[in-house]
Amino acid sequence: MTSRPDPDKIWKGPLGTLHPSGLARPRIGIGGISIESSTFSPHISGDEAFTIRTGDELLAYYPFLADGEELRDAAEWVPLTHGRSLPGGAVDPHTYARMKRAIVDGISAEGPFDAFFFDIHGAMSVVGMDDAEGDLATAVRDALGPATLVSASMDLHGNVSDALFDAVDLITCYRMAPHEDWMNTKQRAVHNLLERLRGAGGADAETRRPYKAWVRVPVLLPGEKTSTRLEPAKGLYGTIPDVEELSGVVDAAVWVGYAWADEPRCHATVIVTGDDRDVIAREAERLARRYWDARSDFAFVGPTATLDDALDIALAAGAPRPYVISDSGDNPTAGGAGDASWTLGRLLARADLADRSRVVLAASVFDPDAVRVARAAGVGATVALRVGGRVDAGPSGPVEMTGEVFSVTDGDPVAGTQIVVRSGAVHAIVTERRKPFHHLDDFRMLGLDPERADIVIVKIGYLEPELYDLAEGWTLALTPGGVDQDLLRLGHSRLRPGTFPFVTSDQEPDLRALVARRRGTEARA
Repeated sequence: MTSRPDPDKIWKGPLGTLHPSGLARPRIGIGGISIESSTFSPHISGDEAFTIRTGDELLAYYPFLADGEELRDAAEWVPLTHGRSLPGGAVDPHTYARMKRAIVDGISAEGPFDAFFFDIHGAMSVVGMDDAEGDLATAVRDALGPATLVSASMDLHGNVSDALFDAVDLITCYRMAPHEDWMNTKQRAVHNLLERLRGAGGADAETRRPYKAWVRVPVLLPGEKTSTRLEPAKGLYGTIPDVEELSGVVDAAVWVGYAWADEPRCHATVIVTGDDRDVIAREAERLARRYWDARSDFAFVGPTATLDDALDIALAAGAPRPYVISDSGDNPTAGGAGDASWTLGRLLARADLADRSRVVLAASVFDPDAVRVARAAGVGATVALRVGGRVDAGPSGPVEMTGEVFSVTDGDPVAGTQIVVRSGAVHAIVTERRKPFHHLDDFRMLGLDPERADIVIVKIGYLEPELYDLAEGWTLALTPGGVDQDLLRLGHSRLRPGTFPFVTSDQEPDLRALVARRRGTEARA
């Protein structure tokens, strides 16, 4: 396994000197909505899915804006409303409308602002709507007015639409997958915003708004094929800080796009911002060409197999321990419902897992009814349960399971009550609410020891850092679900024409940069 890059190495450093015409202490609003939504998942993300932060609680969410930090003292911060959710299905339109209204009303009540930090994911889908972030960005821009400088921070698995591009002035995204630099990216977005307000780019307010060079790249791949842990993504993303350091450049960003939504905006994107139109256009086109030319070289971040084949490998004599298997099709951190129980059913059906000579940890299925029954029965009781398949029936629907209640753990802020039911070797984790299992303590708090297990099965794609370090062996299992890694069997029908790998041809796309400073000024390089 290769070493991971240090996210701190991409930070830009302290603020520059205040220009005589710059704003010494600008007034900056904060707001946004962050969720990754699969349109292929039957799950609906309603009010219960979102953590809403406002006021001081929202300001405290950003450690770089803590009291005494340079960025905190550089502006008057006005935190409005931010909604953040675990990835899931499309957002309920009423839930979206309420969050949008809170942000827009906050701008009207607390404005005017010199600038706005627009904190979004970029892959939000709303039932009945295309381009949710574009809709939100347009509403925010209309409420702020044309003079306010807007800086957006995004996940690299987000999408950049025409409307989003038009509405923001500065835009950046993560440079690491897994996203170890997620907070660093937000800090960079704020840093860039303050640099412009302090007079970078020119003496008047209009020239503080940089040019943006934008290239659509007609490629849409899952994150598990574009991890920055390996080539070609590692090398591509590794050059971005070098582009950023060029004279005339403010920021450079490459978006993979979100593969599990069927919308025309879903594709890879390159945007370079700065004051030198020629340089940013050249660098945007160079990055886009490199991405396009490498489109067939992107490969899964680890070895792949069917679930049954992955289990055969993990159970073979001499297989390393613990062996981690990614149950990737129902990954809740990519937008899966989290209650598909097909994998659990396959585990329970295997004769070689029928006794307790091995330890297999299976995380997880959310099912409040099954949790209630097991909790009432108590630790040590034998229970017969129907588990999962209530939101995403998948190929199996609910799975019948009889086993011993191994543990009951109340009070998890994400999962609620959690139970572990043991049937032979299988320790099935069932939660009251959706929860990803990314940390070893997620298992330990349930009385399980992942380091001593034979097999650890997690609903995830590429492994988050603690699981990555845990795994002595690993297989990415290509399982069914709302975030199926086999994109071609999902049924996309609304992507832009010519998007790879849904269309494969030798026809060259138009990779010329579109350069603009503000709405209505777009021109090809």
